[in-house]
Amino acid sequence: MPKTAPLRPRRTQLAEPMASLGGLLREWLPRQRWFAGKDRPLADLGLLSMTELFPGCLHLLVHTGPGTVPAPGATLPGGDCYQLLLGVRNQPSPRLGRALIGRVQEGSLAGLTVYDALQDPRTAQLLLERLRHSGKAGPLRFGCDPSRPVPAGLAPRLLDAEQSNSSLVYGDEFILKVFRRIQPGVNPDLEVPDALARQGCDRVPAPVAWFRTTHPYEATLGVLQPFLHDATDGWTLALDALASGGDFTAQAHELGRATADVHVALASAFPAGAPGENGRTAAAMTERLTAAAHCVPALRPFVPGLRTAFAALTTCDVGPPAQRIHGDLHLGQVLRAGRDWFVIDFEGEPSRPLAERRSAHSPVRDIAGMLRSFDYAARQRRPWRPEWARRCREAYCAGYAARAGWDPRKKHGLLRAYETDRAVYEVLYEARHRPDWLPVPMAAIERLAVRGD
Repeated sequence: MPKTAPLRPRRTQLAEPMASLGGLLREWLPRQRWFAGKDRPLADLGLLSMTELFPGCLHLLVHTGPGTVPAPGATLPGGDCYQLLLGVRNQPSPRLGRALIGRVQEGSLAGLTVYDALQDPRTAQLLLERLRHSGKAGPLRFGCDPSRPVPAGLAPRLLDAEQSNSSLVYGDEFILKVFRRIQPGVNPDLEVPDALARQGCDRVPAPVAWFRTTHPYEATLGVLQPFLHDATDGWTLALDALASGGDFTAQAHELGRATADVHVALASAFPAGAPGENGRTAAAMTERLTAAAHCVPALRPFVPGLRTAFAALTTCDVGPPAQRIHGDLHLGQVLRAGRDWFVIDFEGEPSRPLAERRSAHSPVRDIAGMLRSFDYAARQRRPWRPEWARRCREAYCAGYAARAGWDPRKKHGLLRAYETDRAVYEVLYEARHRPDWLPVPMAAIERLAVRGD
């Protein structure tokens, strides 16, 4: 690899590198799958932290949107924080391909080529070496579980799937999730699998290494876990069943049992939440609906009908106690290896504040997410197969009831409200990230608003 230029800027000089990188990043960031601000212009861009991770690789935390740099432990007012790993080199190379960000024209980095370092195998291997042993680099801290050693020299490959973060697979043995949108605090995708491993729950791969930052606040940056190389995600399995005309109810039933297993372990691993308060939950759901309708005009005609689902919460029973949950459960968050289902990705809905994602919620919220996912799958091929989705929903709830001791289907008002809330979230997510998919949740919105089922 051509010689790179080492950079060791002091924190007082952080504004100067942005004079070099700002223009390139303003063009590059909105094109990334994990960037959440595609629905608004990227005007303000600031540098919160910059560390030379190793020669030729810069670790950056950048702040987008209005607001000043926060004090430690504070939230970012009116904006977001993103983690970037940038490679810098003297000469461009055709091997960079789509990793290329551009050539710097001015400032301290003028003349250097900048690229997404996670797409560079050499950088990926050096990052694994950092994770194999505890240590630090500037504000970055690397930790590992000594009882689960990671071999050296594992070949890396960057997963190409659409997602809100970036994932590297090493030798088909481990997977590193690099969080892109950073919030202060411990990320649930480290906290929850670690707690479940201590409970002996084998439905979730346990973390073996991680890294975090101490500046400008404490935050989790990435987690390394075992990679289930022989597993297939539930979304793929469901679509295969639909394409072949096959039945999926047996798999859905077992998936319901697996979900209940994880919920039971979570209830043991974390303190119990406060008793359910349906009035407060209904108010929060209504507030999210109002905000989503403000951003997505297509949602506005259905707002009065959708509110009835939330209003009904005030008259139905409180349901199961609040507890820690997955927070973003769907067919893409579960893997089937052999006869067993595994649950992954406990980060929760990335658009929601970290404190909310780490708090206790009704387990019905996870169940509603999976039921909505069956509907998503059934709408991927024409003609739509509502009967397939209905059978999967029934089988999933039956499997859950067999393990949990209570039946989600008997909590109709609660389940309808959480399904409606999930569909509202989906509308906002698709409008921002995948506009072509917007008709899928909008079909559910119309059904829930008009028919109430």
